[in-house]
Amino acid sequence: MNFSRIFLFVFACLVAACSVSAAPEPRWKVFKKIEKVGRNIRDGILKAGPAIAVLGEAKALG
Repeated sequence: MNFSRIFLFVFACLVAACSVSAAPEPRWKVFKKIEKVGRNIRDGILKAGPAIAVLGEAKALG
């Protein structure tokens, strides 16, 4: 009798834990903003690469 009560209690706890929904995602996504900043920096470096190469060649001539 006690085993069945314990089993039902554990089963009820398991069902309650499985039925709880996850917390909603925060509206301000920190990692998305960090990723966007990193992407902007990378794009800026790629766009400035040819200009820096030209300046380096000009400095080497002078």
